[in-house]
Amino acid sequence: MFCYQCQETARGKGCELRGVCGKMPATSARMDLLLYAVRGVAAINRALRKEGLASREASHEIIDALFTTITNANFDDASLDDFILRAFEIKKSLLATAGANGVALPDLPQIAFSATPDEAKEYESVTGVLAEPDEDIRGLKQLAIYGCKGMAAYARHAANLGYEDDAVYEVIENAMAETARTDIGIDELLKLVLYVGDGGVKVMALLDKANTESYGNPEITKVDIGVRDRPGILISGHDLKDLEELLEQSAGKGVDVYTHSEMLPGQYYPAFKKYPHFAGNYGNAWWKQTDEFETFNGVFLFTSNCIVPPRKNCTYLDRVYTTGVVAMPGTHHIEADPDGKKDFSALIERAQTCPPPTEIEHGQIVGGFAHHQVISLAPKIIDLIGRGKIRKFVVMAGCDGRFPSRSYYTDFAKALPEDCVILTAGCAKYRYNKLPLGDIEGVPRVLDAGQCNDSYSLVRIALALKDALGVESVNDLPIVYNIAWYEQKAVIVLLALLSLGVQDIHTGPTLPAFFTPDILKVLQEKFNIGTISTVEEDIANLIGK
Repeated sequence: MFCYQCQETARGKGCELRGVCGKMPATSARMDLLLYAVRGVAAINRALRKEGLASREASHEIIDALFTTITNANFDDASLDDFILRAFEIKKSLLATAGANGVALPDLPQIAFSATPDEAKEYESVTGVLAEPDEDIRGLKQLAIYGCKGMAAYARHAANLGYEDDAVYEVIENAMAETARTDIGIDELLKLVLYVGDGGVKVMALLDKANTESYGNPEITKVDIGVRDRPGILISGHDLKDLEELLEQSAGKGVDVYTHSEMLPGQYYPAFKKYPHFAGNYGNAWWKQTDEFETFNGVFLFTSNCIVPPRKNCTYLDRVYTTGVVAMPGTHHIEADPDGKKDFSALIERAQTCPPPTEIEHGQIVGGFAHHQVISLAPKIIDLIGRGKIRKFVVMAGCDGRFPSRSYYTDFAKALPEDCVILTAGCAKYRYNKLPLGDIEGVPRVLDAGQCNDSYSLVRIALALKDALGVESVNDLPIVYNIAWYEQKAVIVLLALLSLGVQDIHTGPTLPAFFTPDILKVLQEKFNIGTISTVEEDIANLIGK
């Protein structure tokens, strides 16, 4: 195997024997084959789209295949085999549609049109992205693909709520098809990467609309981090539709529902506050689950990526339920019915037999500072800026991870001058959202906008501040960017910011392995992207004295 799509890849170069995430070589090989298959599906559907014949089923297969291959989503070979077979069946159907309608197919390697997995394997070693001999072209293709994986995750969450945009599917299909070309050059790929970033803005706007129109605008909320005295269900991941269905089905059943990791922002939506059994948040970022799940005692529902293979002696695996694109051997998978509904009754009945969670911390954390909420505070914030009470906003969005070097972000938050406010989204928040950083005349110094996809809120906030302060560009605002990355949804957030022309972004704790020196040089020249160094140096460079 070879995989370098996450920040923790082996030796900072690539996992070859086994994934640091726990992914086995056979699983990785299936993911590679699935990606080859959907590149072909994307190329054919793109050709059909130009003639008004695109298949929505094909678009769904593409986003689900990309989503299920994202880091920490699917570790189950049987599940991946189903994805692969379905992709080839859809490819056959698309080819038949193209033939019946005289649609010209693009001039791409044979792998785009191979009709069976065995035929695909014959070509993958010579036409796959990793077979590309030019490291810069290879790296840019991977950057586009990983951006598409992040887009696909957000597109699926929006689709689950009934919100879809063919413009989003078109970006993904075009990018996947273009990465199959053997004649594409550096300049074209650089444009493609920014095109994917533009698609990232579109899909995050779509998901923001889906979430807020379905559940209301997030509002400032104090979230308990202790426990109650009843059995609990811990819901993890990102899918708010799953959270809604779980809360509705578990109401009055003698159990409480807690959020975990990136599901924490579900606490901020008004629609969910009507459920008295919607308890607080349990635990911290995704990577601590192997310890914290042992003390929760109840059952677990994973709605998207962020699942981690448990330790061999774990006691909770049989109480883990997965749904959507998530799968793990030894767990229980819940499929949606033809109408998209899910039956969580078995999960709820299992939870009723469990003891209450063991408390691991207590107190409250505050969140709910998405764009609608922060913009309503704009007059106060503008006043604080004008009086010199707020000097800088520091965007510290992105992902958390296991490496000890991540302590940099905690230390950076602690070292920030007291006239600086952190804008955050994503699980990176767990490095500092429980620190006693205080407030500035009632405005908390950590403003949590929500999940990683809610980085769009940070863009909306910046644009609102630009208009309020009368500056020409978001780059003229008192905002600096110090963003942590781990997986592919952080990649699409970065590309979205670049597509909007945001300059001077610092990222870490390490650069992606697929960033060659030349790729980094180009991004530095165009966008002045930087990398983190020491807390002291970065405070001096980003904030000043």
